[in-house]
Amino acid sequence: MGYKIAFVSQKGGVSKSTLSRALGTTYAAAGWNVKIADLDINQSTSFTWLQRRLKNGVTPEVAVETFGTVASALKVADTYDLMIFDGAPHATKATAEVARLADLVVLPTALSVDDLEPTVRLANNLTSKEGVPVERIAIALSKVGKSKAQLQDARAYLSHTPYFVLDGQVPERDAFVLAQDKGLSIVETPFKGPKAQADELIQNIINRFETLVQSA
Repeated sequence: MGYKIAFVSQKGGVSKSTLSRALGTTYAAAGWNVKIADLDINQSTSFTWLQRRLKNGVTPEVAVETFGTVASALKVADTYDLMIFDGAPHATKATAEVARLADLVVLPTALSVDDLEPTVRLANNLTSKEGVPVERIAIALSKVGKSKAQLQDARAYLSHTPYFVLDGQVPERDAFVLAQDKGLSIVETPFKGPKAQADELIQNIINRFETLVQSA
């Protein structure tokens, strides 16, 4: 049976696709057979990213497919070592469905209260109403600016919740935009500083995933 990691959010533009691609390329580089299930049928940004990746001859290969339903994605999930669910831009019935099935559920969020509050509400809904175990929820900070105070405030806010907050964060960097425009993931950028920041967060996602799998 293959493993499943889901990236979901209450609102769009918080780096679900960015992190899905980075995690997928990291595992693929380690020899895993990975598929990203793009659940955003309206935009399919991960699928169009794959087209750029193939056009530019980027390796390793990472399978990406757009699915209209979680059920259709699950039909092929166990043929892969890891299925990464790139959720729709807003919480839907499918969000709850995939969260219940995933070994790890990552909620990316930016730092403003307008981003943090919906993220925590979604996490609360997934745990209290949908039965997702609290320990399977991990919050990832993204779209981070240069203000250290804002980052500290965001982490302080999240420290009052029961959810695991990942170390590291993804800043807003031109290097990441340029990389994804070429079909690369943020961990494949040639710029050393941004790559190190992306690597840190992705490695902490992997660490959390491995901890949960080992304790299951």
